Amino acid sequence: MLFRESAASLATRTHLEGRLAQLLSENFLHKHRHRPHPSEVRSWERSIPALTNALVEAGLGDVEMLLEYGLPLTSKRADVILAGVHPATGGPSYVVVELKQWSNAYPEDGDPLRCRIDAYPRPVLNPIEQVRGYCDYLVSFNGALEQAPESIAGVAYLHNATEFGVAGLRDVTEDRRGRMFTGEQRGAFLDYLRSMLAPKPGADAADALIQGKVRPTRQLMAVAAEEVRNREQFVLLGEQRLAYETVMSAVRKARRSNHKQVVVVAGGPGSGKSVIALSLLGDLYRRGVPALHATGSQSFTKTMRKVAGARKPEVQKLFRYFNSFMEAEPNDLDVLVCDEAHRLRKTSANRYTKAALRSGRPQVAELMDAARVPVFLLDQHQVVRPGEMGTVEEIREAAAEQGLECTVVELDSQFRCGGSDAYLRWVTGLLGLEGDGPAEWEPDGKVQLLTADSPQELEDFLAAQRAQDYEARLSAGYCWKWTTKITPSMTELPADVVIGDWAKPWNLSGDRSLLGAPPAPLWATDPAGFGQVGCVYTAQGFEYDWSGVILGPDLVWRTDRWVVDRTASKDPSFTKVTPDEDVDRLVRNTYKVLLTRGMIGTVIYSTDPETREKLRSLIPPVAEVSTAE
Repeated sequence: MLFRESAASLATRTHLEGRLAQLLSENFLHKHRHRPHPSEVRSWERSIPALTNALVEAGLGDVEMLLEYGLPLTSKRADVILAGVHPATGGPSYVVVELKQWSNAYPEDGDPLRCRIDAYPRPVLNPIEQVRGYCDYLVSFNGALEQAPESIAGVAYLHNATEFGVAGLRDVTEDRRGRMFTGEQRGAFLDYLRSMLAPKPGADAADALIQGKVRPTRQLMAVAAEEVRNREQFVLLGEQRLAYETVMSAVRKARRSNHKQVVVVAGGPGSGKSVIALSLLGDLYRRGVPALHATGSQSFTKTMRKVAGARKPEVQKLFRYFNSFMEAEPNDLDVLVCDEAHRLRKTSANRYTKAALRSGRPQVAELMDAARVPVFLLDQHQVVRPGEMGTVEEIREAAAEQGLECTVVELDSQFRCGGSDAYLRWVTGLLGLEGDGPAEWEPDGKVQLLTADSPQELEDFLAAQRAQDYEARLSAGYCWKWTTKITPSMTELPADVVIGDWAKPWNLSGDRSLLGAPPAPLWATDPAGFGQVGCVYTAQGFEYDWSGVILGPDLVWRTDRWVVDRTASKDPSFTKVTPDEDVDRLVRNTYKVLLTRGMIGTVIYSTDPETREKLRSLIPPVAEVSTAE
């Protein structure tokens, strides 16, 4: 939340001081570590006064206005939440308000859930549906609302619009959590506000909302089976819902007119790509629409088969690999959901491929051929192996070569790492992938970041979190040789990762559980995975509460910059012909993946003294937290 004040006080501040936008901009910069977009500042300057004046005119000056209210465990923000007393019940009453400056908008391709605004290059979600999603999400994750779900309502206020200008948006059903008023309906909007809020102070209601206990997030794997087989477990917000509706619209069009369309959903770690994938797959599966899910990750696919397909073989068959479609009939499927598409390879052929199938055809072309609506979900900064090639531009080009329409939806929100977009920016800056380089971490109240002085301190801290019923995993860069063959004579797993007098085994290689350790695909989800160190290939695509990351000697800090030492890497995918610049990028991407698995917090340790010193200058030490506790 950027600011909180009563409507009357805010109106006075706006009229007399005229610096509300400046104040919000300063608070935004402090909280998010970057400046707000100019369009957001313009919205604060024009839309918030329109709402504030309406409240004062309605006699509701004592209602509390919570500006840019952050939704729990995500970087999404509601424009305004009004907190007050309900005129009929006398209990707390909350109205989530989505403010739009639009003067007109119309449905995209006849689909009212997706809107086209002339000033925007791409369609956006209908604001009625947008605010309804915010209300549903808050009820799911805020304890104060979970106990009284009827106390929240949602409304979109398009204060510059006429009814004629946005008539097509009303084809979406309106209800208590999703309504819309235009500037032409200002009188009706004032009546609506009076029906939801009494002319009484709203400070107590605002306090209750802010202090409401945040429910833990639903981890993807924990509810995968329920999501696919029975009902929607996840509330899709903003661009997530837009991506979902874009695919469903393409499916309807494909079934009506044999139309083919490529959809790309691009977003960083924790932006909800796999949640979208599961929501799509579950909905299509329940409707009987031919659809499959595919990845290039053994760990992800096998885990999905086990978790989502437990005791239901037909569900297991929904999950395939990218190289499963070499002999697929064109357009045999309605939808092929290609998750983790940054792991696409140039071709599907490998050393085991039959000679007759070694056509050299690009893997992306095979996947596009297989379905009327191929969907690619990817993060360009998660390419960690030579030969992986899933980028937005490459998929666009492949679609163009086949003469196919390609629609791109960008996800800009964060649902992992406590919903902290500041943390994600910090990680990409630390690793020199984006931004201005390493910066001191300023705690933002969403995610914890710590550094450890030894691997034992790191392990002990994570063990303490597990003792409090949090899930934790320890992962490392691929800097130690891996004993892949476990013999019957062994009584314990070989301790491959050795740092001084501390030693731990890598996670198992293969699909069998041995000596109390889970098979490789289940390392991230089986509690017994805490006993081994995971690598990027077993961690990628997964999440856990606490993440411990060991930076190995392949990435070290020297004076004023990072140095990638390819000789320190034991990753067999790096060969002599892999260029130095590719190794540099892939090593940095590897650590980005490892540093963005934690839902609640991350602890970092480096094997290199100079790098540890650098990290200590940027991140609080574990010892400080342990002492404080």
